[in-house]
Amino acid sequence: MIEKSDYYFNLPSELIAQKPVNPRDSSRLLLLNKNNGEIKHDFFYNLDKYLNKGDVLVLNNSKVFPARLIGKKHPSGGQVEVFLLNLKDKKKTNLWQCLFKGKNIKVGQEIVFAEDLKAVVKEVEKNDKNRLVEFNLQGQKLMDKINKLGLVPLPPYIKRNIEDSKQEQTLKTLDKKRYQTVYAKDSKLGSVAAPTAGLHFTDNLFKKLKKKGVKIIYITLHVGLGTFAPLTEKQLKEKKLHSEFVEIRKKDIEDLKECKRNKQKIVAVGTTSTRALETVFNLKDKDLIDGYRGFTDIFIYPGYKFKIVDSMITNFHLPESSLIMLVSALAGKDKILVAYGEAIKEKYRFYSYGDAMFIF
Repeated sequence: MIEKSDYYFNLPSELIAQKPVNPRDSSRLLLLNKNNGEIKHDFFYNLDKYLNKGDVLVLNNSKVFPARLIGKKHPSGGQVEVFLLNLKDKKKTNLWQCLFKGKNIKVGQEIVFAEDLKAVVKEVEKNDKNRLVEFNLQGQKLMDKINKLGLVPLPPYIKRNIEDSKQEQTLKTLDKKRYQTVYAKDSKLGSVAAPTAGLHFTDNLFKKLKKKGVKIIYITLHVGLGTFAPLTEKQLKEKKLHSEFVEIRKKDIEDLKECKRNKQKIVAVGTTSTRALETVFNLKDKDLIDGYRGFTDIFIYPGYKFKIVDSMITNFHLPESSLIMLVSALAGKDKILVAYGEAIKEKYRFYSYGDAMFIF
């Protein structure tokens, strides 16, 4: 049995980043040698100094959509927050599985978000938290409206007590831009949370990396709200996490195999890229004839033998989370906890808008 308490550390609340640094790549970078535990400190804009010609960066190009909608119950007028989790049926693009924040949300309840955007609750799921919702718009019309009205569903540890409405609106506008990687693709819209290790990259840094001969490969994993949820006893017992959609092209799989054969360093940018890659490289070749489009619930924790990833760029994660277990599987729990202690001592910024770590 995996013990969550083995991955606990005390984090001062003032180190939880509440907004991003500017520019993106001015975040700090802690470098951890997974073999000897040596720690160094630098800035993310110097990442190219630690990579060599032929090294491979694998990035998750999923795009975050503003999945948090504020509406009112009709006819009572009570406010409701609706978090869009995933499309229930790809053929019926107006049916969404949603998480609600509000009271007495029953089947048949109409929610009004704007004059031309409404929804009706069609089904209450067994856990009484998720509901199936039918919108009055479909397809691109619906997504355009969501992009206009929706808010970025920031992680629960970002808490801003702002009384100035103008400042609040400025931050909301900033979040829509900055809680998104510069390389996210419009055609890969589907995440409700950002692959945060990628938030540090800038176009200028990519130019430096390409000039040095670093290879860039893009894969897709659509991040779900489950990434913020605490680990449950069931997950620990069954050794499976929440399910997320993964897509990797056949050509990229073949290129990565070739890189591995040539002993090139394969650096996963973020835990999402790591989970996607390890899922695919645990499969047999006959299952990858056309690349991979499917789901993953892989749970990586110490003892796991990595199939393709040997280095990782990642943010600093929550105590007792599946993500700190994943980085511990790569570098060793003791080395990770020492590195986290050093980061706290040096006042690194933690979590989604925080600083970064390079494990190599």
